[in-house]
Amino acid sequence: METTVKKYTFKDFSSDQEVRWCPGCDDYVILRSMQKALPEMNVKKEDVVFISGIGCSSRFPYYMNTYGMHSIHGRAPGIASGVKLANPALSVWIITGDGDAMAIGGNHFIHVLRRNIDLNIVLFNNEIYGLTKGQFSPTSLVGQKTKSSPYGNTQPPFSPGELALGAQARFFARIGGNNPKEMSTIFVESHKFKGTSLIEVLQNCVIFNDGCFKNVTDKEVKEDQQIYLEHGKPMIFGKEKDKGLVLNGLKLEVVTIGENGITQEDLLVHNAKEEDPTLHQMLVRMKYPVATGIIRSFDDVTLEERMNDLTAQVKENSNFKKTDDLFFSGETYEVK
Repeated sequence: METTVKKYTFKDFSSDQEVRWCPGCDDYVILRSMQKALPEMNVKKEDVVFISGIGCSSRFPYYMNTYGMHSIHGRAPGIASGVKLANPALSVWIITGDGDAMAIGGNHFIHVLRRNIDLNIVLFNNEIYGLTKGQFSPTSLVGQKTKSSPYGNTQPPFSPGELALGAQARFFARIGGNNPKEMSTIFVESHKFKGTSLIEVLQNCVIFNDGCFKNVTDKEVKEDQQIYLEHGKPMIFGKEKDKGLVLNGLKLEVVTIGENGITQEDLLVHNAKEEDPTLHQMLVRMKYPVATGIIRSFDDVTLEERMNDLTAQVKENSNFKKTDDLFFSGETYEVK
């Protein structure tokens, strides 16, 4: 029996289908980052499954040379849960967008997170409905003018990270759509995580919401506007690596190293594995700098482990060990 996994390259995970996204879309970056990450996961190609809903992002399974399913709007978490529970050995990935996940699929989204099934979710967030040509989505900003809100959106947006942590997500990461190297690293780490992992990609839509994250992800500003968090390392950022985060009362505060006696030792050290999500919530909500990287990665019992333990307890305490025990456990009737 084969015990070692073939050494793949990204080409092994590329299908023969023409990739049909708009030129310049960050979806291409996400696709290639995933194809480059999969060979590092030490998993057989036939054990990888991508399940998507509806939207631009949901074309993803066609472009992967793996098993997959283009399912129905918002229901990918339910289908992926069934796939994983039926065959726990599979590496299951949900590909979704901000509309697919948090509008019609909102209920499925929060419940798969709280259940903590061992699967992975990649959320393409471009703050718009792209496939249906530019309507506002659950993450669109107040005042944003779209095809369905020509005078400005009046509905406050969801924050995927806040929603996820409120639903008891154990793993949450965020990354810009133009950071392929870091994105691949996060994909590998999410695969290693036992439980539901959620990765929000700040993805630009060049047609219907161009520049939606430019103040955070543009090459000229991202080092000063983002903080890339790594577990066990100081919360430091900036082009000169001279800025960092400290806790001032109940708020995170940006400080400059060298001013007012501040040294690197004064900065907060990131603890992604902390059970209490309070600081993770603060990081998720922070507007400057925007937190990226793996913000939360708390090891907890998975749904599968709970189900296995419960099944074992029921079997141990049951008077019935096989079906015949049940059939012949009481009175029987003979039909003539």
